[in-house]
Amino acid sequence: MIFHLEKTHLKLGFLPFSDCLPLVVAQRLGLAAHYGLELSLSRQATWSVLRDRLLAGELDAAQTYYGLPLSLHLGLGGMASPMAVLMTLSQNGENVTIANQLASSVRDGETLYRAVLSATRRLAFAHNLPTSAMWFYYWLASHRIHPLRDVSMFTTPPTDLAPALARGDLDGYGAGEPWGALAELNGIGRTLLGSAQIWPDHPAKVLTTTGMFVERYPNTARALVAVLLEACRWLDQPMHRIEAAPWLSEVIGVPVGAIASRLVDGQGQEGRSHAVRFFGSKGEVCMPWRSDLMWFLTQYRRWGMLATPPDYRGLAEEINQVTLFREAATLADATAPGQDLRRSVFNDGRAWDGNDPEGYATSFAVHNLSAEAGRREVWH
Repeated sequence: MIFHLEKTHLKLGFLPFSDCLPLVVAQRLGLAAHYGLELSLSRQATWSVLRDRLLAGELDAAQTYYGLPLSLHLGLGGMASPMAVLMTLSQNGENVTIANQLASSVRDGETLYRAVLSATRRLAFAHNLPTSAMWFYYWLASHRIHPLRDVSMFTTPPTDLAPALARGDLDGYGAGEPWGALAELNGIGRTLLGSAQIWPDHPAKVLTTTGMFVERYPNTARALVAVLLEACRWLDQPMHRIEAAPWLSEVIGVPVGAIASRLVDGQGQEGRSHAVRFFGSKGEVCMPWRSDLMWFLTQYRRWGMLATPPDYRGLAEEINQVTLFREAATLADATAPGQDLRRSVFNDGRAWDGNDPEGYATSFAVHNLSAEAGRREVWH
């Protein structure tokens, strides 16, 4: 190493999603040794357990949705704790899955809207974490379905999603793979669309740690990002993904058949191939884009989680460690973009580029702006 590491053994937490693969690859290929690090992986049963262990220092960093560091940093439902996002670990790879009985009449958002209107009861949907389900909420609202009023929305651990669908407790869910593929493999549901059809190349999972960790161990944090950049670069070769699928199957306890095809080809439906991305051409996938974090804040405003406009730009600069990422990219021979905002176009044709976030947040016809903000978040 060219600098002193403040800490050399790191414990990384994750939940059983296909895009925990960069962590698995980094460990299996021994990529950390080159940077003087030793990694151990720790699967967590629920987001609440992961949260508590991360805050207690029992985990040094973790693969999470954006919603976890954001809700903790903002103090949504609890005491605020300074958090840091070190890098994006993956883009795309989420899905909307519906039960077989609904799939017979629902083919897209418009037919789902008609099904919601004609149903004799409120249809029941689930997600993994309320503050991370914003892409799902966005898609429903773009088809005039209010996610908090027109349907029942539940928070369900990922491993419980397919069983709940099979029992008839849920009509569908928005979640990361392999939980959509597993429902199809078991014949209990069908993937309606992939999340990349809602927000192309959206951030799926990020590498999260506490603000205190970055302050105490900045060199270690840089080295960890460099290790995972190398893992992400390795994974953007299709043959490497096929090689790594059995490793992932072993780690998350899901058959390879529910992993491999979508890891390589995306959702696998005609005209709907949106495979998960880990690196990109020069590492731009891994950039902790500040506009990505700001988009989530706009949706928290939209759905009544924040009563007043937050400091969108200030929070993005506090949480997303762009300077640290760029330094780590140099170590890993990757290229970090010079800008920290990017432009995205959503399924309804609306563009987001990080400009005028409050105007964007309050411009939607379907919203929950009048709701009481800061309601306690349900964690599972």
